[in-house]
Amino acid sequence: MYRYSPITFRLFLMLLLLISGIFVSIYWLTVPMIKQNVFGLEQHSNRQVLNIVYDLANRMYFSTESYVEQALDAEEQKLKAVVDLGESYIRTGLADRKDSQLNENAHWQTLYAELRRLKFDGDNYLWISDFNGRLLSHPDDKFQDENISEHIVAGERSALPGIIQQVLKQGEGFYKYKWYRLQDTEVIDKYSYVRSFPEWGIVLGAGVYADDLYKEAEAYKARLLGELSQALESVKIASNGYLYIFGSNGDMIFHPNSNIRGTNFKTLLNPVTGNPIYQDLIAVSDTDEELYYKWDTPHDPGNYAYEKLSLVRHLSGFDWYISSSVYLDDLKASSIQLSQRLLAMGFFGLLAAIVAAFLFAEYLTSPIKQLSATAYKISRGQFGAKTGINRHDELGTLAESFDFMVDQLRDNIQGLNTRVASRTKELSESNQQLLQAVSSLKTAKSELTASETRQRLILDALPAQIAYLDAQGRYVFVNREYAEMFNRHKSELVGELMQDVMSTVMYKNTLDYIRQALRGEKVMYEYSTEVQGKTMVTRRILLPFYGEQRQTVEGVLNLSIDITAERESEQRLAEASKMKAVGQMSGGLAHDFNNLLTIILGNLLEAQGHPDLPLDLNGNLVPAIRATRRGADLTKRLLAFSRRQPLSPDCIKPDHLIADVISLLSGPLAENIRIQTRIDDSAPVVYVDEAQMEDALVNLALNAADSMEKGGTLSFEVRSFYCATREGFDEPVPAGDYVMLSVKDTGTGFSDEALQKAYEPFFTTKSTGAGSGLGLSMVYGFVKQSKGYIRIRNRRAAGAVIEILLPVGTDHQCEAPQQDLERNSYAAKADASSLVLLVEDDPDVRKVVRHQLVDIGFTVLEAETADEADTLLLNLNELAGVVTDIVMPGEKDGYAVAQRVKERYPSAFIVLMTGYSEAYSEHDAEFSLLQKPFDQAALAKVIFPESK
Repeated sequence: MYRYSPITFRLFLMLLLLISGIFVSIYWLTVPMIKQNVFGLEQHSNRQVLNIVYDLANRMYFSTESYVEQALDAEEQKLKAVVDLGESYIRTGLADRKDSQLNENAHWQTLYAELRRLKFDGDNYLWISDFNGRLLSHPDDKFQDENISEHIVAGERSALPGIIQQVLKQGEGFYKYKWYRLQDTEVIDKYSYVRSFPEWGIVLGAGVYADDLYKEAEAYKARLLGELSQALESVKIASNGYLYIFGSNGDMIFHPNSNIRGTNFKTLLNPVTGNPIYQDLIAVSDTDEELYYKWDTPHDPGNYAYEKLSLVRHLSGFDWYISSSVYLDDLKASSIQLSQRLLAMGFFGLLAAIVAAFLFAEYLTSPIKQLSATAYKISRGQFGAKTGINRHDELGTLAESFDFMVDQLRDNIQGLNTRVASRTKELSESNQQLLQAVSSLKTAKSELTASETRQRLILDALPAQIAYLDAQGRYVFVNREYAEMFNRHKSELVGELMQDVMSTVMYKNTLDYIRQALRGEKVMYEYSTEVQGKTMVTRRILLPFYGEQRQTVEGVLNLSIDITAERESEQRLAEASKMKAVGQMSGGLAHDFNNLLTIILGNLLEAQGHPDLPLDLNGNLVPAIRATRRGADLTKRLLAFSRRQPLSPDCIKPDHLIADVISLLSGPLAENIRIQTRIDDSAPVVYVDEAQMEDALVNLALNAADSMEKGGTLSFEVRSFYCATREGFDEPVPAGDYVMLSVKDTGTGFSDEALQKAYEPFFTTKSTGAGSGLGLSMVYGFVKQSKGYIRIRNRRAAGAVIEILLPVGTDHQCEAPQQDLERNSYAAKADASSLVLLVEDDPDVRKVVRHQLVDIGFTVLEAETADEADTLLLNLNELAGVVTDIVMPGEKDGYAVAQRVKERYPSAFIVLMTGYSEAYSEHDAEFSLLQKPFDQAALAKVIFPESK
């Protein structure tokens, strides 16, 4: 049978008697008085304060409503003004269309595009729709040109089509509907003013989001709430009671505790009912009933054991709940009156309890001390300690259980230590692996960043325009060259659409190629555009960029290369080829014409010198001879242009040459033309024919003088010139050292046609008969034959400048030719025993020259070709000289004949006849050259130079 523990029984009996006596005394003396005196007064005061605050908040609500109405009226006027502004802009744009080249539809599209950018008050904008609900102008790309008749907004069909139909009937009006925020998916209320324009078939609307309006009202309400909060902070109910305000959603709008103010307490439960506390408060609002619940205190947070009472009023305008909160203990303030009596009785009860507790503790402390000492040892790690208590009461059972628990604890700790050590090792290894992975990730990220930076630097350094566009035509990447083409920074282009960056013309010309590339085709084309006032020609390659599955084209890679210089070089090369072809044709004609003139002039002179010639016929021969000489001069100019005139080049100093030219011009130039020179004395020598160079400069000077009818300044400049770029002259110039001779004037300059055709033979800007048109052609041919380059351009101020670029004379070219003294010592008059070899393929020319040699006094041996002459020379022991043409049929030419005569007959004279020479040869400086046509006197001067 179960027996009560004596110690438990005694302790229970003593505590029961003591506590029962204390509580019965307190209740009998104090509780009835507290209930009667405190609750009535404090509850009435609580209601009065709550009603006063409710009236104050109600007046604040009516003040806010008035403020909202005023703000809405102001916004309506602003929206009308925005629509008026859009109407004015369209009318002005339509009026200006008369001066535009765009058709009506394109002009409307331009107006819509401009109005898309119109914004006011942040994200508010103007929109345009036709009568069928298609948005013609909207700043959001996803609604531009979108038909919203069937559009779903927030799960419902859009109200805009219905509003448009109402506006068509009413003309204008203000409407409220749901719509998206700009560039967002959030749907909110919006107020819009909409007006119909039947003359254009469109509807203009401007709106403001209700949230923006409410924000102003909320700011005004917040100011009023701040004033109300200041007043409520000073309100006290009883000793620690207060007022607070919360919303229907559980937000704490005001609370004296700043840590609670602004929080949501929907999750806080009423310990009494188990419901959310805010729902219980709402349930008793305006019922004049108090809510009883338990809560914690600031001095004992988290202990929801303190009773509280709350009265609640509902302010429907703001949907606020204004509540009082007072601890039940605070309402029992009159309990202070009873505290003295309670204190006296408590004192005597406490003395009795202390005496009883002392006697009882004395009985219990001995075994408990042993348990305490044992527990202390165990806490210090001595798990082998034992209590040593052997009793048969509850303390003995407790001691036995304690010893058993210590044994189990010791075994568990040892096992746990083993598992912890193993787990610690595993965690350490995992931590090392994690650190290595993090380090590898950082290294990879750093390398990726460096690689991307290098690629961007390389793309920016490439002399090409590179851009990548997505399928919508939006720039994803551009390099520096591409951005500079539009005079913008590359960061400004990323994210922009093609049509917003390119000009209208460029966009239209490029769009078809972009669409072709988006279909998966590789596109290559050339495009010309104006960049910084200059025409740039680019070769563009469009490459389609496929996605990972290579099924759809996700974008286009644009690679553009500037080929302006290449096209200009091709144009100059074509011009040079044309000039070369004209020169070849002119040279061939001049050669054949010279042969004809040689025959004509020779026979005319022979006929004029015939003793039996009647005197009246001599008058006919003189004009014919003069015309023949003029024809020879004309062919000489053609040969100069075709670069086939025979030259006698030598190393000359440019400053001496300019001095000679100025002395020649002192007479022909008008008095109102002033000559200036600018000569670099250190300029090196040039290897040219001095006479031909002098003629060319005189020709240029006279042309310049003709362009200065009212006088001006003629300038000659000579300077050293190192050519680093190949462009600018009539053809590409190899890099190297040159001498530049410039002739400048202040005349009328060259027209565009003259700049294009200046070198063409027979082209002249002078009046009929005033010029042959061969002046600049002769200069051009001479410069090219001298391995030089020429450039003609107009000066910025006035006049023109012609620049000739000649190569610097080499040491080999400037060595004095070693003439064979014996060859030039032939001074004796020819006689019949003096044999001369004549080599000429044209029989008529050969006949004329033979007669001239015979008349001089030579015996003539003829050969038709150089090969035939070579055979004859093998059998001749003596030879006075040779007169040979240069260009002849067969394997050998006149130079080969002259070289063979020089070797076999050192004292013989050598004369080379030429209608032209294909190109300048070093032999031309070694032998005497005779230009066809010539007469007997010219031939004799070449053979006998001492008689000159």
